[in-house]
Amino acid sequence: MTRENEKKMTIIGGTRGLGRWLAEHLKEKYDITITSRNKSTGTEIAQEIGVNYNCNNIEAIQDAKIIIFSVPIESMVKTIEEVAPYAPKGSVLMDVASIKSEVSDALEKFAPEDTEIVPSHPMFGPRVPNLKKQIIVLTPVQGRSNNWLPRIKEFLIENKCEIVETTPEEHDKYMSIVQGLTHFSFISLAATIKKLNINVKKSRNFSSPVYSLMLDMVGRIVYQNPYLYYSIQKNNHETENARQTLIDESIYISNLIKNEDEEDFVKIIVESAKHLNDEKESLKRSDLAINMINRKINLLKKSVGKEMGLKHHFTNEVYVGIISDVKSKSVALRTSEDNVIDLDISNVDILSDEDIQEWKKNNINLEYFDLSVLFPRKCDDEFLIKMFKNIEPVIDVEIIDRDDNQVNDSFSCFTFHYSLFDVKDKDYVEQYVESVGGSIL
Repeated sequence: MTRENEKKMTIIGGTRGLGRWLAEHLKEKYDITITSRNKSTGTEIAQEIGVNYNCNNIEAIQDAKIIIFSVPIESMVKTIEEVAPYAPKGSVLMDVASIKSEVSDALEKFAPEDTEIVPSHPMFGPRVPNLKKQIIVLTPVQGRSNNWLPRIKEFLIENKCEIVETTPEEHDKYMSIVQGLTHFSFISLAATIKKLNINVKKSRNFSSPVYSLMLDMVGRIVYQNPYLYYSIQKNNHETENARQTLIDESIYISNLIKNEDEEDFVKIIVESAKHLNDEKESLKRSDLAINMINRKINLLKKSVGKEMGLKHHFTNEVYVGIISDVKSKSVALRTSEDNVIDLDISNVDILSDEDIQEWKKNNINLEYFDLSVLFPRKCDDEFLIKMFKNIEPVIDVEIIDRDDNQVNDSFSCFTFHYSLFDVKDKDYVEQYVESVGGSIL
């Protein structure tokens, strides 16, 4: 998919969401142009992520070999109708919409006969770090993707994606459950909790692991783009049947309880469990999620008084400081500014030592020093660099000079240029160097 003469890619609507994610993650392999209606925003984002920008969709695709439509669902068909007829010969037109029937029909109708079309649906959002292990649904149209489909599959396999190939109709049917019914259920749960005027923070004091997981999943939905969720509900017509069935079943089950019909209530649960037919795997996966939360709490409790880095799931904000207190649902962290920040444990990931170091490099001013040390001449530069980097406070180091004409033929003077976060650590570094046999000049 990345042959030299086929690296020109245009992403229609590539300034935000999945379109921007694709531009950022594919720019090393493709010559990418993004478009948007807002010229100032488009130019700014293109410069920020290092790709080309064109405010005219038709101009932007004139020499493109790969054209990807990444616009809101409600604008997708109209945009395809306006732009697709101008696609150059031999190009492939794709989309990333979460509905496929109408979009596939539009691509087939408006794309020239001498182009190919491969409708697609990446089953992930712009928060994922890369393509690895991500599911990509492809709904190719027979006779319209003979040349490009194998190459697209090859590219996805090379990037360790999981490919699902199906029809647009089957895609929309399953998406009405995977997305439509799931989103609708979680949004309804959030609205119900609000309607009941429940103090969610206080409710966590009484919560079971399942309740905590449920709140986290509900939050994951309602904290993101509500317009996208509305579009999915509105534009995938299969979701109407799924929503109504859920409402009907909820009323029916509620009436069973109201009428004290224990037998039929139990029967519904038993029959539903048989239909799911995934007991062992469901328990295994849910146990894993619950155990991960417990392990996180235990690790935080063991780290009181120590430095840690925490990254918030939804804001991506990173907090680095000393863990001062850990409760069943929250952690208190004291930052370098001596502020205490309380965070919900379920909303944060614990950063590795390497991630903390990288964050510090980008956010804290470093202190730089030069240190001249006598070591045996036979010492290898690479070995000394490795030794110096193993000194805990040291961030980075290089040898900027080596003088072999010092003292006698047995020793050389090595000058190290190194960096620290805290000037107070300079004495520790020098003591360490002396402890391993170095003589500081």
